Amino acid sequence: MFKKRIACVMAVLMLMGAAAACSNTETTAGAGKKLSIVCTIFPEYDWVKEILGDKAGGCELTMLLDNGVDLHSYQPTADDIVKISSCDLFIYVGGESDAWVADALKEATNKNMVVINLLDVLGESVKEEEAVEGMESEKEEDGESEEGPEYDEHVWLSLKNAETLCGNIAEKLEALDPDNADVYKANAEAYALKLNALDQGYQDAVDAASVKTLLFGDRFPFRYLTDDYGLSYYAAFAGCSAETEASFETIVFLAGKVDELGLKNVMVIDGSDESIAKTIISNTTDKNQQICTLDSMQSTTSDDVEAGVTYLSVMEGNLETLKKALN
Repeated sequence: MFKKRIACVMAVLMLMGAAAACSNTETTAGAGKKLSIVCTIFPEYDWVKEILGDKAGGCELTMLLDNGVDLHSYQPTADDIVKISSCDLFIYVGGESDAWVADALKEATNKNMVVINLLDVLGESVKEEEAVEGMESEKEEDGESEEGPEYDEHVWLSLKNAETLCGNIAEKLEALDPDNADVYKANAEAYALKLNALDQGYQDAVDAASVKTLLFGDRFPFRYLTDDYGLSYYAAFAGCSAETEASFETIVFLAGKVDELGLKNVMVIDGSDESIAKTIISNTTDKNQQICTLDSMQSTTSDDVEAGVTYLSVMEGNLETLKKALN
């Protein structure tokens, strides 16, 4: 049904594109038209804003997942497809959750569109989803078969990845808008310094920590972050899991790990109802652990952006939470 919807939208877009081609054959820069950039998720959107700097007013920048819809359950609207089809630069994560993108790009009206797939940019540094001891296994639908490895899509939660990805985005913007290339390059370099400084702050915090393990009564999208700093973890579910109910065995195992490791905190991610974390705590010996929330930026809305939330501000907040959780 979704493919039929795309087909209908694309038919309209092809007519629109033909009309546009007849009326204007100049390049975006030559026509003085605003550069159109579409990003699927908040981190991409904020990175682009940082690189554009004071040139952002000359661009039309869109964040598709702007109402807190999770990446794993998002499906584009007809309006979203129209924006993607005609944009100059499209940035998306590229994992299984973005399977819809291939159909949306097939008949794009802008044949010169530049596309950035975050997983492709990172290449061999992309990690596969893993199941650690005690983690609830994903339930498979009847007749469903394995189609190869499932990659961990949450690449933006590594500051090291963020620097690599921002560098790639800057290069593409410089090529699309050569008149402002020096501005984009300078902004990207300045932003990289901020990312590096925060990265060092995380490393210093972990080096000084008395605890080196995080335990999540929730999904676990932070593998890139924990791997960056040599932390261990336990969790109820993998990062891309659709499961919401943990088994008795999983609860008991995680509660036992809290006792064994002497953990004072149980972690959850943004948007959690904390029910699993509370059940884990109620099954520990002391039953007095605190619940700490790490923000995975999967529920960030346009209202949050208007309120001043940035990628760096979220990662700075996560650092303060991490310091508490590891001590």
